[in-house]
Amino acid sequence: MAIHDTSFARTPLDYQLRHALDQAFDQLIEALEQLVTRFQQGPQAIWRFDGPAGDGASGNRIDNVSWLRQALLDMWHAHGQDGRETRNYIGLIAADDALLAAVDEANLAKAEMAACLQRIKEQSTGMLSDAKAQLPRRHPDVEQVLEKTGLARLHLKQCWRKLPVAEAPVSRVRFAWYSSGRSIKKLSVRDAEQKLLALDSEAAHIRIQLRKLAGIPSGEILAQVQAQAPLMRANLFFTEPLEDGHTRRALNAAMPIFVPSHDGRLPHTNQPPPTPPDARTRARRRDEKLESDVFLPSLRVFRYR
Repeated sequence: MAIHDTSFARTPLDYQLRHALDQAFDQLIEALEQLVTRFQQGPQAIWRFDGPAGDGASGNRIDNVSWLRQALLDMWHAHGQDGRETRNYIGLIAADDALLAAVDEANLAKAEMAACLQRIKEQSTGMLSDAKAQLPRRHPDVEQVLEKTGLARLHLKQCWRKLPVAEAPVSRVRFAWYSSGRSIKKLSVRDAEQKLLALDSEAAHIRIQLRKLAGIPSGEILAQVQAQAPLMRANLFFTEPLEDGHTRRALNAAMPIFVPSHDGRLPHTNQPPPTPPDARTRARRRDEKLESDVFLPSLRVFRYR
């Protein structure tokens, strides 16, 4: 494994933080392995989006255990993968009290791992880089990953992302692709001008956009829009209303959702399309705050209405 030289003068606090991170990572791996073991011992009612029959049907017992273990222990950064993106393992698992307790322990370990990483990040960026280089050695699958790809880099977000759990028994689940997500960052006119100039101030299309920018008030706030990758959303319909009166809950379904089930049965589930739609499926809101036409195409910047 290639380890970059990230040597720096360490303080006693650095060593304490690093030791705490190593412990948190080991405890996370142990909690996830225990979760898999508990699932293996149970009735294994499971629905998988990538079902072998192409219709969400669960595979055999060994396949299901292997799939869950891969979903939980896949912490690797793939070649060319955007650090903001994570791999999805979409599914439903009927969970008894013992399995739910194992999920809770795993989520607690993930939260501690995230907290340790944040403390290290606040202490030293160099120390964080060093930790990211060393931690893969503690993963039980590191040798297989190295043999397959030649490089083992941890994807930290896939380490600490929380496992979704339904708050109460669920009668049905509706999965659907959500392809309209976007992030919006506010920019001043000055900010937009600097970003355009950093591209190529001599290019004709940049000069056109600079002239457009010069024609609006200097105090106007603009919006830079970044389209987000399509994601699967799950609408959970509870068997009984929650204490707060809610009868359903929507959440992102990047990881298998554990639903409380005392009889070992799964809720009714639809089979979503295998791939997201090519075009936007939701109607534009009438109270859309941004103009429909992009103002500065090179920056994906829009004006507010």
